[in-house]
Amino acid sequence: MNPFNHRVIEEFRSNGGCVGGEFTGQTLLLLTTTGARSGLPRTTPVLYLPDGTDRLAVFASNGGSPAAPAWYRNLTAHPLATVEVGTRTYRARAVEVTGEDRDRLWALQVTAHPQFAAFQERAGRRIPVMALSPWGARA
Repeated sequence: MNPFNHRVIEEFRSNGGCVGGEFTGQTLLLLTTTGARSGLPRTTPVLYLPDGTDRLAVFASNGGSPAAPAWYRNLTAHPLATVEVGTRTYRARAVEVTGEDRDRLWALQVTAHPQFAAFQERAGRRIPVMALSPWGARA
C-alpha cells in the first residue's frame, strides 16, 4: 500500500470516517476488495456518491489515468467487498452500472466533483461506474 493511502486509511478509521486535508467534507469510503490475482484483501479510499437508500456509486477514474484502478479490476473478478462508511462496516456486492443509469450517476458525480470531468478527458477511456449494495449480514 502506498504511504498516502495508508495515512488516509488510518485517519479515516481513527476519526469515525472523517479525513482532513484534500478530503475535508468529501464523501469518502474505504473499499476492501479481494485481489484479482493474489486473492489477498486490498483496502483503498474511494470517493462515492449516495444513490438511494442503500446503494453507493463509485467511479473507476484512477485520477484520469489511462488504466482503471486496481480496485475496479478486483471487483470485476470478485464482486463481494467490504465497505466502511463513517463508523459503519458492511459487506457489499458490486455491479457495473451501464446505460442511462451510468450516465445519470456520472453527471451527478461531475456536478458534485467537477474534477471528474477532467479525469474523463485525460483518461481517454469511458470511466466505469460501480454500484455497491449491501449483501448478506453485516461484516
